[in-house]
Amino acid sequence: MDLAFKPDEEAFREEVRDFLADNLTEDLRRYAARMTSVYTEKEIGLAWQKILVDKGWAAPSWPVEYGGCDWSLAQHYIFDVEMARAGAPPLSPMGIGMCGPALIGHGSKAQKDYYLPRILSGEDFWCQGYSEPHAGSDLAALTMSAVEDGDDFICNGQKIWTTHGHVANMCFCLVRTDSSGKLQQGITFILIDMNSPGVRVDPIVMTSGEHIQNSLFFTDVRVPKKNVVGEVNHGWTVAKYLLEFERGGHAYGPRLIARLEALRRHAAEQDLLTADFAGKISLAEADATALEAAEMQLMAELAGGGTPGLKGSMMKIRGTELSQHITELAIELAGLYVQPFQPHHTSPGGPVTTAPPSNAPLVGPESAVTSSAKYFNDRAGSIYAGSNEIQRNILAKGQLRL
Repeated sequence: MDLAFKPDEEAFREEVRDFLADNLTEDLRRYAARMTSVYTEKEIGLAWQKILVDKGWAAPSWPVEYGGCDWSLAQHYIFDVEMARAGAPPLSPMGIGMCGPALIGHGSKAQKDYYLPRILSGEDFWCQGYSEPHAGSDLAALTMSAVEDGDDFICNGQKIWTTHGHVANMCFCLVRTDSSGKLQQGITFILIDMNSPGVRVDPIVMTSGEHIQNSLFFTDVRVPKKNVVGEVNHGWTVAKYLLEFERGGHAYGPRLIARLEALRRHAAEQDLLTADFAGKISLAEADATALEAAEMQLMAELAGGGTPGLKGSMMKIRGTELSQHITELAIELAGLYVQPFQPHHTSPGGPVTTAPPSNAPLVGPESAVTSSAKYFNDRAGSIYAGSNEIQRNILAKGQLRL
């Protein structure tokens, strides 16, 4: 096995590094170093997305005809690694990582022609309307209704844990159009304009003090039938397809490894890299490297036109649980210097910013100011996109036939 990169691949690495050196501003890098959520704030994310769009690198995994890159597996891997090492902020996954692939796989030509360019430009900023108060990991139990009325559907119901719902102008949503059959039947995948009359957004403030998620309420919201993706009553197929990309359509490994490298570097700088702590980091790096190898195999399958399938569940389990473990190591290293996150307030309504002051001291990948907030925020990682318990059930049923 030849593990060395070819000369043209090394040349591509230098191209990526040069691009990042010229375009990844210190403000963007500094913001990313202080992120406590997996989701970048809208303004920051779109600013970085525009830079990537101008280069043609915002959605490298999309087909070339829709704005993707004709890259080899090695180039995709190099790009992910260099982005992580440079400390670039992640883009919001709702549009490019989830709705985009769903439209590419199941949307009509008109939907692709209209929405895909708007996803890339940021003109449409998306949120996901899946979970309901009584239908989270048991998503098929959803009850938000959509009743036909001429050329429209009239939608009523509630969605919850909606990331970026307060700043999104579009929502890809699962609604129930038929209740007569099995739970998975009668579900429709539809695109809803968040500015439609009857849409209400209520904030959910997290334990970490951040406002990232929301409850959405739909009261007699009129949605054109042309906004249905796939077929009416067959949205479960689209939903499962999208969830594969949400769970396993992106690489955890490079960013996890970059966080561990930064943690080791900081510990050494502070003369805190004991043999015991170094061993913990090394064990975590071994796990992250194994995950990275599995992700590379998956990337090869995706490049050949495949979908994440059951591997998406595996990646989601390992990626989120390793991320949580790294937050625990960061807390251990910061020790007594860990500070609870104190969100800024400008009104009695609650926190209005989610990032710490720009001059906050850094403590490796998680600063002393943000390490506790990152720890609390990351508890959600093993719950969102289908809890890890559900993912293990999926693997047991699909792979082991249990």
